[in-house]
Amino acid sequence: RMPASIPEADRRHRASAAFSLSFLSLVFSITAFSSSHWCEGTRKVAKPFCKGDSKGNLCIRFNSPDGNNSQAVQYIWETGDDKFVEKNFHAGIWYSCEEMINEDGERCRSFISLTPASDRGVLWLSIVTELLYVVLLLTGNILMSVEIFYYSSVIDGLKINAFSAVVTVLAGLLGMVAHMMYTTVFQMTVNLGPEDWRPHTWDYGWSYGLAWTSFACCMAAAVTTINKYTKTILEFKHKRKKLERSFRIQYNFPDH
Repeated sequence: RMPASIPEADRRHRASAAFSLSFLSLVFSITAFSSSHWCEGTRKVAKPFCKGDSKGNLCIRFNSPDGNNSQAVQYIWETGDDKFVEKNFHAGIWYSCEEMINEDGERCRSFISLTPASDRGVLWLSIVTELLYVVLLLTGNILMSVEIFYYSSVIDGLKINAFSAVVTVLAGLLGMVAHMMYTTVFQMTVNLGPEDWRPHTWDYGWSYGLAWTSFACCMAAAVTTINKYTKTILEFKHKRKKLERSFRIQYNFPDH
């Protein structure tokens, strides 16, 4: 007969902790994957010419009749930074958006179309890996929820626990690789992308931080799951040794 399991309350507490971390990781990964704020920054562009009654500091107005003369235009574009304006932009895996000058709203373009042709394969690989990361996280969540809410024998729980640990660790590794591949692709796009997109200044946005937070939660869930599995196995071994020692004592010194 198999020895008794670890206390039920402690087992469920560890299982709940692992499930909570894995669920947070899933929510963070889906949010980051669907957003366009992995990278944020500014683009430095020449101010457009004012049209009609346009006013303000975001366009260039000519007061002379030959304002549209090519030499005047060339002079205006080559003068100091006051003839340029910075536009905010943000980019994600799917698309990149930048604010409009003298207009409300943003103009968005597919980030895949902006990526250099030589790096699009890596970007698609990153997208596929991110999808696999989400799928494995979802699988791990389902297995952990089954372990918590489906009360079966301890042996069945250990089998589910071991499988969910393997799935969660694999998900974490895929997530790490996917994030690093996207980082590489974005940096290559900054250097080799279209002239009308290249940023003047940029940094990583909240989605990028959320993606790595998802990875951290995923690995924490994996460690918690493995720790629970290991503790249960050690508890089994300890109980078995105590039982064998008790049988040995009873065999050598029978009670008359």
